[in-house]
Amino acid sequence: MEEELRIRLNDHQVSKIFPVKPKSTAKSVSNSETPDSRYWSSFKAQSIPNLVSSVSALAFSPVHPHSLAVAHSTTVSLFSSQTLSATRRFSFRDVVSSVCFRCDGALLAASDLSGLVQVFDVKERMALRSLRSHTAPARFVKYPFQDKLHLVSGGDDAVVKYWDVAGATVISDLLGHKDYVRCGDCSPVNDSMFVTGSYDHTVKVWDARVDKSKCIAEIDHGSPVEDVVYLPSGGMIATAGLKSVKVWDLIGGGKMVCSMESHNKTVTSLCVGRMGLDDEAAENRLVSVALDGYMKVFDYGRAKVTYSMRFPAPLMSVGLSPDCSTRVIGGSNGVVFAGKKKLKDAGEKKKTTSMSLWSVRSELEESRRRALRPTYFRYFQRGQSEKPSKEDYLVKEKKGMKLTRHDKLLKKFRHKEALVSVLEEKKPANVVAVMEELVARRKLLKCVSNMEEGELGLLLAFLQRYCTVQRYSGLLMGLTKKVLEMRADDIKGKDEFKVLLRNLKREVNQEIKIQQSLLEIQGLIAPLMRIAGRR
Repeated sequence: MEEELRIRLNDHQVSKIFPVKPKSTAKSVSNSETPDSRYWSSFKAQSIPNLVSSVSALAFSPVHPHSLAVAHSTTVSLFSSQTLSATRRFSFRDVVSSVCFRCDGALLAASDLSGLVQVFDVKERMALRSLRSHTAPARFVKYPFQDKLHLVSGGDDAVVKYWDVAGATVISDLLGHKDYVRCGDCSPVNDSMFVTGSYDHTVKVWDARVDKSKCIAEIDHGSPVEDVVYLPSGGMIATAGLKSVKVWDLIGGGKMVCSMESHNKTVTSLCVGRMGLDDEAAENRLVSVALDGYMKVFDYGRAKVTYSMRFPAPLMSVGLSPDCSTRVIGGSNGVVFAGKKKLKDAGEKKKTTSMSLWSVRSELEESRRRALRPTYFRYFQRGQSEKPSKEDYLVKEKKGMKLTRHDKLLKKFRHKEALVSVLEEKKPANVVAVMEELVARRKLLKCVSNMEEGELGLLLAFLQRYCTVQRYSGLLMGLTKKVLEMRADDIKGKDEFKVLLRNLKREVNQEIKIQQSLLEIQGLIAPLMRIAGRR
């Protein structure tokens, strides 16, 4: 019986083979129902397939609608974070290794394996700057959080470069690493500080204000560093190397706070986000991905892995959108594993207040948006209702200068009316000041020629009284001569003008006599002064 069964089995031939395709969807491996597992499992799985090659870098725009930049092969593709549809594409000559948005989302910086760093205008899809200085592949490029004028880059030449983007020049070459520089990040609280990680097992902290090629702190991770990120406080960093993720306290002198070693293969990328839980305060989480295909969520406050998810391919990069709606992970098979946040009810708005994931950059922008700015009306109303205390020094406001009538008329270019108005005030300093202004405007003689008889009388009375005064004689003597020449016919026909002319003639003759007597005295003193000078 057994021999007959063997013969029948050997004689049977398989007519057709049906290959079984493995599932390409992610699977959660967190069995216990916890607030973290509920939150992370609420992301609806989606994907962006058919990219050219491995997804080396991911970046979200910090401004709405938070476009997603995906670096794959020699291309950087922009996708909508809401629909995950492609919108723009930028091409490079070599494989793109890193990508980063500027704080306003208007510019995009990317580095490639030829050592070139390029800056693009996102709307115009135009290369604005090409920064050439690395002699080996450039591995990372970062914009400081609120600095629009500088870039930080590093590469396999073991040099970290601090760039002036506008001038396309290197401000400083930061030397100190002894092997490939593979990653870096900028401080969320200080635009001049940044960290870099290298295959020499070290993480160095740099300050652009300090003398070049001198790091201000150094940390030994113990293995080649694949990625490094700042935590939201700005005083702690997280590093990834081989199978471990470590958190370090920079303020405490570079002391290790905790370490996570739950991955089975090399950790490739890190990301920091903020998660809001029901009836709990918002907490930060550290997300890591590795070549073992796992995504791990790490609560570094409790030093505990709170969630884990398995994907069907080795993972190369991870990113979280600032509006807490999208989670993306880049795979080595050219697929972006995305997750869109689920809504609780069909009629509920997409914006949720109890559970939200905020990136550090979005948090800073929100705080800056709420702050008062000079463009707001409330900015000028602040502090008006405040009452000074006993210790305050009260500064009284200076009252604005009130313009006189002739100043107002001069501003309206009513020159003759301004001259008549100041003559009626009978203040010689003001009259001479207005006359000098009219001389500068070349309108004084025109005003004199247009004066009526009564106004001309005021002018002659002023000239008769003050033309011989030493302070004003330089201007008034010449003006008196011009007035007599221009208005001779009007002056001869009026008796009141004759009285003014008689007084003016007397004042002039008296001044001439004084000048003659002074010249005689000068003639007597001059020889005596010469004789005294010889001795």
